[in-house]
Amino acid sequence: MRALQIAATGMSAQQTRVEVISNNLANMSTTGYNARRAEFADLQYQQAVRPGSVAAADGTVIPAGVQLGLGVRPTAVTVNLAQGSLSQTGGDLDIAIDGDGYLEVVLPSGLSAYTRDGGLKRSADGLVVTSDGYQVAPGITIPEDARSISINAGGEVYAYFSDRVEPEELGQLTLAGFANEKGLEAMGSNLFLETAASGAPLVVNPGEEGMGILRQGYLEDSSVDAVREITELIKAQRGYELNAKVITAADQMMGATVQVR
Repeated sequence: MRALQIAATGMSAQQTRVEVISNNLANMSTTGYNARRAEFADLQYQQAVRPGSVAAADGTVIPAGVQLGLGVRPTAVTVNLAQGSLSQTGGDLDIAIDGDGYLEVVLPSGLSAYTRDGGLKRSADGLVVTSDGYQVAPGITIPEDARSISINAGGEVYAYFSDRVEPEELGQLTLAGFANEKGLEAMGSNLFLETAASGAPLVVNPGEEGMGILRQGYLEDSSVDAVREITELIKAQRGYELNAKVITAADQMMGATVQVR
């Protein structure tokens, strides 16, 4: 009885959907997080009678046929790209990306990763790093005697000193854009890796080539909509229950068949 296997694929699909929703809800407070969505497609069909086949010697063509579906499978978990609201923090090294783009981060392996988490920090050597200690490209060092830091919308970083009137320019923050942002590979810690699906990064200054601008003293909130996620969770739960009922009904039918004498 194929209904058992078909319903099992449905239960597995709804379980995957619940796992994606739970991850979204767990990251409601994660800086720069974008909600994910599970997508599905039907499995292969058993062609009992193919549409368009000849049914009789007189050439009569079957208009619809008999195509029996074999269940469902997950096809992708895509990112819902949306700008989160900006929360004011007042931190000198807190920057939010207002628009498209990612900050480039240099991993210990030398590879580049990308993030929208602008909660930057200052290392013991004065280097601008992420919360995990990864260097933010292109590598800006803040002098020990700097009184304050200023980052303008175009990504230029300036340091102010107690014994000087004019600020000192320390460097230029850049943003990376991708032809297909949904093709980036999430590696955790708010970091993404370039893939063949995302395409090569286009690295430009903020505000150029369609990239967003930087807002100092702000952080981008998660774009997760709690009400929508709870609604999706209820729908997934109902779908799981209905597939479980199909398995129960198929089992009862098989039991009735066995008991026939």
